[in-house]
Amino acid sequence: MFSPGAGTDGYRRLNRKCMLSMYIDYAVWYLLLLAAYFAVRTYAEGFLGPYYDAVGYGLVLVLAITLVYIAVAPPVFYARYRYRITEDRVDVLCGILFIRHTLVPIERVHQVEIARGPINNLLGLADVTITTAGGEASIRYLEVDEAETVADRLNDLVGRMLRERVPGPAGA
Repeated sequence: MFSPGAGTDGYRRLNRKCMLSMYIDYAVWYLLLLAAYFAVRTYAEGFLGPYYDAVGYGLVLVLAITLVYIAVAPPVFYARYRYRITEDRVDVLCGILFIRHTLVPIERVHQVEIARGPINNLLGLADVTITTAGGEASIRYLEVDEAETVADRLNDLVGRMLRERVPGPAGA
């Protein structure tokens, strides 16, 4: 079982840098939301007429709720995120408001990919995406070395499973 650095239950946790990555990502989206707010407040008075103030208050409420979510979500995500790779499956637990438990049987894995966006690249983080016939699963916010180790481990498990299924040459 793939367990270096794993807890007593075999699940691995993320590096704390994942929270910084989430805060930066959310800040970028929040700035876009603020720009939209100011655009509406500046240019929409003629379009909205008597509803201008109500829309403005509604947007301020959305901005406030979004700011609270941005402050709370990364630590909650970090505290709840766990993953484990065994000989027969990939197991990921994650969520902020709702907990999602993803199980991917190794025999269903078609492709393993490592992706690094600009924010994660700056922080030395990467995501491993596991593609199956039924969809995709991701192990997010891993350090680059760990992401490569996870991808290699998954490729080795898939390769071993395929070798065990294929019969040897006739008469061997």
